[in-house]
Amino acid sequence: MIRLAIAEDHQSLIDGLELLLRYEEDIEIVGTVNDGAALVKLARLKEPHMVVTDIRMPRMDGIEATKIIKAEFPHVQVLAFSMFDQEEAVTQMLAAGATGYVLKNTALKTVLEAINAVAGGTTFYDPSLHLTDGGSRGNTKKGVLTKRQREILKLIALGKTSREIADELFIGIHTVDTHRKNMARILGLKGKGELLRYALERKYDFG
Repeated sequence: MIRLAIAEDHQSLIDGLELLLRYEEDIEIVGTVNDGAALVKLARLKEPHMVVTDIRMPRMDGIEATKIIKAEFPHVQVLAFSMFDQEEAVTQMLAAGATGYVLKNTALKTVLEAINAVAGGTTFYDPSLHLTDGGSRGNTKKGVLTKRQREILKLIALGKTSREIADELFIGIHTVDTHRKNMARILGLKGKGELLRYALERKYDFG
């Protein structure tokens, strides 16, 4: 059972999320609030497994609330739910500790997919987001993947295992595997060996 807390300053959107999740047997909404400060209090009171939070909210924004919650409850997964598709907003939320980011105008089934993915420890980015390296949207060769993902892809091309990559980058092996899944999704790759083949084909593209 996923114990979920929601923070959103527009009550109509909260109502929509509650309606979406009402019949999901494995999701329980433990509380909803309209600002970041109230979200922190709710997290301390209810200790949810996961938080869905807006970014721009009164009293305390979602970025600061996420930092506090992740500091006190590292196991709590955070999904950003925002109208902002700018890379800076995504980067700030990820730096704060979020592992997913969906836009408010996305399809409800995508929101549900994101909740289940993030709750399960997998990163999830809205399909309409176009993340780039350093914010250069015109860079098509490197613009699809984040800097960290390109680092991992380069190591994959060198034949390193997930364990070896994790040790080299000082991150968890689960984090590496999560990045692998996310890269495959972003690049539209299917099949167990496709990511390795993609990495090998572009071995000399990584700058």
